[in-house]
Amino acid sequence: MTEPRSIVGETDAVVLVGGQGTRLRPLTLSAPKPMLPTAGLPFLTHLLSRIRDAGLTHVVLGTSFKAEVFEENFGDGSKLGLELEYVTETEPLGTGGGIRNVLPKLRHDNVMVFNGDVLGGTDLGQVLQTHVDNAADVTLHLVRVGDPRAFGCVPTDADGRVTAFLEKTQDPPTDQINAGCYVFRREIIEKIPAGRAVSVEREVFPALLTAGARVYGHVDAAYWRDMGTPEDFVRGSADLVRGIAPSPALPGQRGESLVHEGAGVAPGALLIGGTVVGRGAEVGAGARLDGAVLFDGAKVEAGAVVERSIIGFGARIGPRALVRDAVIGDGADIGARCELLRGARVWPGVQLPDGGVRFSTDV
Repeated sequence: MTEPRSIVGETDAVVLVGGQGTRLRPLTLSAPKPMLPTAGLPFLTHLLSRIRDAGLTHVVLGTSFKAEVFEENFGDGSKLGLELEYVTETEPLGTGGGIRNVLPKLRHDNVMVFNGDVLGGTDLGQVLQTHVDNAADVTLHLVRVGDPRAFGCVPTDADGRVTAFLEKTQDPPTDQINAGCYVFRREIIEKIPAGRAVSVEREVFPALLTAGARVYGHVDAAYWRDMGTPEDFVRGSADLVRGIAPSPALPGQRGESLVHEGAGVAPGALLIGGTVVGRGAEVGAGARLDGAVLFDGAKVEAGAVVERSIIGFGARIGPRALVRDAVIGDGADIGARCELLRGARVWPGVQLPDGGVRFSTDV
């Protein structure tokens, strides 16, 4: 019996990065979500590095919101060992429409599609192999999660063939969820309606099942996180720093914290929980950072505590302030002894006076 042939060299990669990232505002007011610093690098860098390491070299980015930022940062992709091309949506087209929109740039009969806001660790070569082994029309990466109630479920039969696409339910029949990575035969993409919004989850995939197409799942329990919310963004960044989430873009950089070039950390400061201190950022004496993400140029003054929070470019946290489970926008200034807790969000440039926001009456 001959081994199944590899299709890596005959596969395009498509990354959908057109969303506005509203759940991560105010950070995404100035930058697209896939370009936000994650463990000190634009998030998309981690995904593109995984794509390259899998042997895929031709990548098309489907852009929309602040589309120019991607090409300004990545150019032709040569620095990452890739050949990058860009297609911009002039109006929102959804996941299916976004895939159909890049069709003129595709070169091969197989197309591996990625949602641009997912941090993952699955073996991409194995996903492609599953596609080959089953002579599939579409193969979905399905990941097993502990609590699938917050996600749409995708059950499969004993042969791995997808049997349904189910909406969120309190009684899910399977722990398998759509992980936002797919392999398409090109002709399936050619049949997606052009020029209008189309959802692959609600329209394309169910129609394929109804038509009897060969839709299969590649199921595993690899690392997986949707980076769409501040909580998940903080956790994903920390997981990269601590080595829980894999990234070829961070070789050897693993531990309780990651301090980038040009940053300053004063004696007595404590950095734990996968904290990231960006380039040119400053951390004062006695400050405590636990699972914090400091973008470049941010400043945390002496004695301040920042836990599970994102501090935007050039923002300042004053002495003895407490920031917990919060998002601080670019250039914001949080005064001494302020307390920002439980989902607080401060917009760019906002200034809070010393003691101006408190959740307690302690001096």
